[in-house]
Amino acid sequence: MSDSPRARSFPGASLLANVLATIAGVLVTLSFAPFEQWWLGPIGAGLLYGALRMEGGGFLRAWWFGVGLFGSGASWVYVSIHDYGYTGMPLAVLLTMLFVACMALFPMLWMGLWQRFCSRKLDVLSFAAVFVLSELFRTWAFTGFPWLLLGNSAVGSPLASWVPVLGVYGISLIIALSGALLWNLALRRRWWAIAPLIVLWSAGLLLPTDWTQSGGQPARVALLQGNLPQLIKWSAEGQRRAANTYAAMTRAVQDDADLIVWPETALPMLRDQAEPFLERIQATLPPKTGLMTGIVERDADNRFYNSVIPIDDPSAQYRKEHLVPFGEYVPLESWLRGIIGFLDLPMSSMQSGDSQQPPLMVSGLRIGVAICYEIVYPELVRQRALSSTVLLTVSNDTWFGHSIGPLQHLQMAQLRALENGRYLLRATSNGVTAIISPQGEIIAQGPQFEEATVTGDIRLQLGMTPWMHYGLLPVWILIGLLLAPGLVLGINECLKARRQHPQDA
Repeated sequence: MSDSPRARSFPGASLLANVLATIAGVLVTLSFAPFEQWWLGPIGAGLLYGALRMEGGGFLRAWWFGVGLFGSGASWVYVSIHDYGYTGMPLAVLLTMLFVACMALFPMLWMGLWQRFCSRKLDVLSFAAVFVLSELFRTWAFTGFPWLLLGNSAVGSPLASWVPVLGVYGISLIIALSGALLWNLALRRRWWAIAPLIVLWSAGLLLPTDWTQSGGQPARVALLQGNLPQLIKWSAEGQRRAANTYAAMTRAVQDDADLIVWPETALPMLRDQAEPFLERIQATLPPKTGLMTGIVERDADNRFYNSVIPIDDPSAQYRKEHLVPFGEYVPLESWLRGIIGFLDLPMSSMQSGDSQQPPLMVSGLRIGVAICYEIVYPELVRQRALSSTVLLTVSNDTWFGHSIGPLQHLQMAQLRALENGRYLLRATSNGVTAIISPQGEIIAQGPQFEEATVTGDIRLQLGMTPWMHYGLLPVWILIGLLLAPGLVLGINECLKARRQHPQDA
């Protein structure tokens, strides 16, 4: 499995390769916000490819890549657990390390299988296919964690034009393939790799930049960011401050706005408790102005939902479908509650909303909603966009503190706007609140950790991007085409080896 005689003879080659794999994961993190060095994405992927080809490459080496990626890119997990989960530092460090170690199992599994079953012939192609398979599996398994996808770095890069066609997973495929080609070009002098690299990175320039069309009159929107302290949010004092803050901010903009949006759980109380206050707010609004807010709902069976509502329609709501494990519900609750209670970790018991929910109709706009973490799921947002003319996400990013998490979260929202060719409104509790164009560009943005109002004009968007039409189908076809030759050759090589050396079987 070694890459070259030199690699086999080099003392400590295996250790060096493990270090390279870890560095590769860190480089991928640097390709994302807030660093936004997109060109490091293919270099990181190329380093991983090269490290896996070196002496002793296997499951463990791919795990080190995951440690580098999640240890650097998801370091905000510690902030959430320690600063806002009321967990002591030693336990928070331990839980963060466990999280990173577990997440690293995803690339370990798929890259290990790639080395075991795919032939060295055509491995440039199969590497890219398996890399994306690992991301798709991570998006689905155990409710999913589609954070730090390689394609997230596409915003602002030469690959941005591919996003409305192939979505974020297609961009991951291009970057992973580019990385493997770069390694062969730079380290093995495979000059033929220049041609596909040029095609991959220049063909997107021929694609349209606008797949959807604007319609209707411009709508003036105002996104309110209260910047209220999280630690007292659910106290009586926190409730009073939230009501007073958002009422005052609304009065300041209501005459000039067609749509006003408050962030996730802006009012720290149940909807039925907040109704009298919301009715007073509604009574002061001009007839043309709509207001939406995030709030917790309770149904007749005493079940709770993280929701977004238009305050002028008591029958309308969007209830969060994809909940955050351990943040909003406890997976395998009957097994884990005892352990969680022993560790004294705070947990919630939210219920999931229906997977088929209509868009909310406010101010003449059909608004598809994704609450907080939902915006990182490409397929979920695509489903919302199919019946909507505008996308909205509300979030409470206070849990990230001053880490890189909120900026990564914002970048993924930009990807969703670009994939679906829709304006995307992002209202958050303390940043980053922003208005994003159908091209994924930020056209208005508020400061972090300050009270702020972000205003701007948007248009409803009609039509669909190829991503909206076909979803993951083109990506699955590409994965099949890239993977099949190397996999067939690899299996044949295994069978041939067994026939020649049956004692090793």
